[in-house]
Formats: sequence, C-alpha cells, structure tokens
Amino acid sequence: MMDLRYDLLLNPLVVICTLLLIIVPFTLFKINQYLHKYGDPPWKQPEKSDDGAGRSEHD
Repeated sequence: MMDLRYDLLLNPLVVICTLLLIIVPFTLFKINQYLHKYGDPPWKQPEKSDDGAGRSEHD
C-alpha cells in the first residue's frame, strides 16, 4: 500500500499538475488585481481614507 503512495507522489505528472494547481490561480489573481488597479474608472477605485496620519490634531 505504501508503494502505491510513493509511486503516486513521485510521478512527474502529479508533481507538475500540483504545481500548476498553485501557480495558475495565483497568476490569474495577480493579473486581475493589476487590471483592476489600472483599468477601473475613478468611481470604482477604492476610497483613500484621510485619517490624518501625517498631521497632529492640534495644528
């Protein structure tokens, strides 16, 4: 039974498919983020909060 598991884990096709299972969704996620960053119209852009991080409240 253990021989079957080792054979499955060491099979090059299984290793390649496992890597693709991780790489493809991550790549699509990053491409989608990039397209939204530069392609969304201004009203769809996330609002930048002005919390006054650079100023003191007693100016």
